[in-house]
Amino acid sequence: MWFSKALFLLFAGLTAATPTPVGAGDLLSKASIPAVSGLKFNIDGTTGYFAGTNSYWIGFLTNNADVDLVMTHLKASGLKVLRVWGFNDVTQSTSGVWYQSFISGKTPQINTGANGLQRLDYVVSSAEAHGIKLIVNFVNNWGDYGGMPAYNTFYGTTKTTWYTDAKVQAQYQTYIKAVVSRHINSTAIFAWELANEPRCNGCATSIVTTWATKTSAYIRSLDPNHMITLGDEGFMNGGGDGSYPYTTGEGMDFEANLKIPDISFGTFHLYPTSWSEKDALGFGNGWIKAHGAVCASVGKPCVFEEYGMESNKPAIEGPWQTTALNTSGMGGDMYWQYGDTLSSGKTADDQYTIYYGSSDFTTLVTDHVKSIG
Repeated sequence: MWFSKALFLLFAGLTAATPTPVGAGDLLSKASIPAVSGLKFNIDGTTGYFAGTNSYWIGFLTNNADVDLVMTHLKASGLKVLRVWGFNDVTQSTSGVWYQSFISGKTPQINTGANGLQRLDYVVSSAEAHGIKLIVNFVNNWGDYGGMPAYNTFYGTTKTTWYTDAKVQAQYQTYIKAVVSRHINSTAIFAWELANEPRCNGCATSIVTTWATKTSAYIRSLDPNHMITLGDEGFMNGGGDGSYPYTTGEGMDFEANLKIPDISFGTFHLYPTSWSEKDALGFGNGWIKAHGAVCASVGKPCVFEEYGMESNKPAIEGPWQTTALNTSGMGGDMYWQYGDTLSSGKTADDQYTIYYGSSDFTTLVTDHVKSIG
């Protein structure tokens, strides 16, 4: 999902990054690294379909107690997997949280300090303590929190040459190594994710497929333990109603990318309004079934990784959840996005946010988790 930085609240109160597990004994003794099991996932010894959510902002929080509060609420709700931004690229000096810098005239820097990757470290340690699993991605297609545009400005590359430029890819892999090496043995990592919504508009689909093949193999060389996924929106090479998401205009081929040897499972997103689809419910159900069919055919599970409506959420997202749960090839769904009330107030509301304890949360999380069983 794209979003504006203006939506992000600036959370205050930097605290030490030393983990303080809360009631972690039994959780840690039973914890294991998640894995694919047929067309479902094994999470801490139990194989099945899971419900999850997204929180792009949690790794940028500076108050450990806020991170722990979110993890406590996730555990209480039955949500199993949380997808977080594993990147935060800046193009100028800042005293705030940042993970990697691309400042003109200077060598790119990776921040391993207290306002850098130690913030992500605390998210991982808190997830371990609360039995939550994380999907962690490495770069954004969009300009929020730097992403590919930050690389492109620094190296003089473009949206299309980002995937093939040697200097860009060398720095990208250097960053991947810096993050992965910190958590190779963590039971909290569900999967490493190549990017958030990668696109290569107008490109031959082979460009992204080749990049994803090389990058996933590189991650596998660093970490033999965890799953790897692409993080794409699921644009398909034909099928469905023939509308924009079923074309290769964005340089993406869902099935070809799913077949990459080191890609463990498929991801797809769903935002009918953004894609100019007028029948949100009907299109969405068809979109879910189409991806489930591909995943079942390839023999790898699908995760319905992001989905959302600006309004009337239960009436549309609820049936999507039911469709996903009952479709062969589907292993889990993760709504965009989780909201909560922290020490500094409510987290960002981008119209898609579902806040913990709200009526929508009861319908789309509590009741959904019960239906999974």
